[in-house]
Amino acid sequence: MTPAIDLHAHSTASDGTLTPAELVRAAADAGLDVVAITDHDTTGGWDAAVRALPPGLTLIRGAEISCRWHGVEPAVPLHLLAYLFDPGHPELVDELARVRAAREVRGERIVRLLQADGIDISWSEIITAAGGGTVGRPHIAAALIRAGLVASTTEAFGPDWLGERYRLPKDDIDVFRAVELVRAAGGVPVFAHPRATRRGRIVPDELIVALADAGLAGLEADHEDHSPAEAAHVRGLAAELGLLVTGSSDFHGTHKSVRLGAHTTAVEAYERIVAQARGVTPVASG
Repeated sequence: MTPAIDLHAHSTASDGTLTPAELVRAAADAGLDVVAITDHDTTGGWDAAVRALPPGLTLIRGAEISCRWHGVEPAVPLHLLAYLFDPGHPELVDELARVRAAREVRGERIVRLLQADGIDISWSEIITAAGGGTVGRPHIAAALIRAGLVASTTEAFGPDWLGERYRLPKDDIDVFRAVELVRAAGGVPVFAHPRATRRGRIVPDELIVALADAGLAGLEADHEDHSPAEAAHVRGLAAELGLLVTGSSDFHGTHKSVRLGAHTTAVEAYERIVAQARGVTPVASG
């Protein structure tokens, strides 16, 4: 039977709604054979996920790194999935810590803007609800939902709220620098949802070509935010460049309707990721 492999999932270590332990148990319950924990800019959920790993499940330790491309004005925010890197690599550790700090600064500034418009939400309550995880806009969205101001995360990320009116930039890592750091840490960099037009981010093919020359290993093609045509485009580009192709749920729990295993990665691509990794290895239960 073909293994079920989902290489993009979030826990409460960033903006997911399941703890790392709950995430790996949910992955096993969903019938997955392999799951990656890829919280935003942190490895904070790795140890708890390993300790809770259910029988029959293999864990890929990773992160989703907040990046920015400065080839256009304004600079474009992007996401890079990094797999099996050394979590103690000094330069990468420092950069991820800087980005997490920038997320908190931005989050508090957004809350102040909301409060200035008479919207009664509390930054301290948002920090407490995050439970030590990397704070992001989804945590503010959750506070807006709890206050009865919006009905869903989708509404909170609309133009009247966090999508435009109360959206502020943050200090991300240059995407070429991120690829360099992930490779230096022995990891495998894969570009997350590069054609997600629903997010307003279409990554130009020429950027992907340049990143492939810089060490990019693969592209995430099968994703909830890609139409069939967009996924096909990504696959074609990957084939031209010799890049591996992944499929993933980008699971967040109740933040999104997509379920674990909604999109999966072929075993050949998974094996290429493992073969390239020099940081840490996959962890198999038992």
